[in-house]
Formats: sequence, C-alpha cells, structure tokens
Amino acid sequence: MEEFKDKIVLISGGLGDIALGIARAYLQHGAVVLLSDRADKETASIRMSGLSDYKSRIRYRQVDVTDATAVRNWVDSAVEEFGKIDISVVNAAQVTLKPFRELTADEWDNEMKVNLDGAFYFANASARAMMNKSNDGNIVFLGSWAGHSVHQHLPAYSVSKAAVRMLCQCMALEYAPWNIRINEVAPGYVNAGLSKGIWRDDPSSRSAAKSKVPLQELIEVEDIAKQVLWMTSSQNKHMTGATVLMDGGLSLVRP
Repeated sequence: MEEFKDKIVLISGGLGDIALGIARAYLQHGAVVLLSDRADKETASIRMSGLSDYKSRIRYRQVDVTDATAVRNWVDSAVEEFGKIDISVVNAAQVTLKPFRELTADEWDNEMKVNLDGAFYFANASARAMMNKSNDGNIVFLGSWAGHSVHQHLPAYSVSKAAVRMLCQCMALEYAPWNIRINEVAPGYVNAGLSKGIWRDDPSSRSAAKSKVPLQELIEVEDIAKQVLWMTSSQNKHMTGATVLMDGGLSLVRP
C-alpha cells in the first residue's frame, strides 16, 4: 500500500510479538514506526533485531503507559521530530490469569492501569495531536475476544478489554469532526507471546486450543497486521467506533 509511505506510526507495547508484526507490515510499506515499551534500550535492541533492515525508519523509546506525562511526552516528541503523527496502535496490555476470588487489589489495579488507563492516555494524546493535521488520523485499539465473552480464567482482563471497547466508541464519536477514525481489532487465540511458547513446548495444548475455535484455525501475527493496515487505509474511510472481531467464532461459544 503506497499510501503508507512516510506515514508516522506509533505503537505502544511495541516489543511484543503482535506489535513487532504490525511494525514490520507498516515498515514494508514505507512508513516510519515509533515503538514504545517498558524495557530498556538494550532489551529493545534484541527484540527489534529482526527489523534491522528498516533501522533508518524505526525508533524506540522507553515509556510506561501508566504514566500519563511520559506518554504525552512521547507523543509530543514524535510531533516535534516529524511534524505530525498519522496512526497510533494502542497495543500495550497486561494479563493476569486468576479468578476474582484469588485476585489481589494490586493485581486488579495493575490490570486496569495498563489495559484501560494506559490505553486512554495514549489514544487521547494521539487524538489531540492529530486534531492539528490537515489529513485524516487513525487510532486502532488492540482488544480481545475476551472483552466480548465471559472468561472465568482471566476475568480482570475481560473487564478491562470490555471497557476499552466502550472507550473506543466514545472517543470515535468525540473526535469524528476532525476526521480521526478510531476502531478496534479484537483477536481470539493468537500464535504469539506466552501462548506461542506454551504451544511450541506442548503440541497437545495447541491442538486443544484450536479445537475450541469454530473455524479450527489459530490466528497468526501476520493476520492481525493485515487487518490493522486495512483499518487504517483509505479503503476503510467510513468506519469509526467499530470492532472487528477476528476470533474464528470463539466468542460465539462458551469458554
């Protein structure tokens, strides 16, 4: 997609498998990509080594998304360097695999701070920066099927992602007059991160996960990247406040 050439793309939670896959897709189409995450630059350098072919068009900054000032400074620095930001992908997330009866107050707070507060800080700072642009702006939240379906093993995560869906809709309505489109991609079981390691070491667990999906397929990082690019392209100019639920039908069945 030639339209992404020289676009300025910011991605939070930028060192995760999904974020790096999205970054690669934008870089392949000529964009400049700015990643942020909690890790130091040494760790980031290792995680980003697979993108070395694009080192002239990629940046990294250590940012804690729960720190509103740090997030705003990151966005402001991008605008100062490039004069604009075009696309923000809100990806940073925290998952606690505990039922409510075992969840501590600190664990609950941390889940909400990262998944909801952090999402708001980044998306809102991005939208404010995009208000000053002459062309369209795009924000994509990385949600989850768990925000659409009750899941007893990760209830705090499910609650936070359900809240992010409403955050997306409210922000989409508010910022629509400035031609800023704000949407959500909500994947199901993704072959990435912790799940990828578990499934690699225990093929039976991969088969078990796959069997729960009505379409009998797990989602690859590349699938999500393609969806995000489409959502931020001119081919999708009439969609805002929407959620694309790409879970193979997982949210249609009981977990």
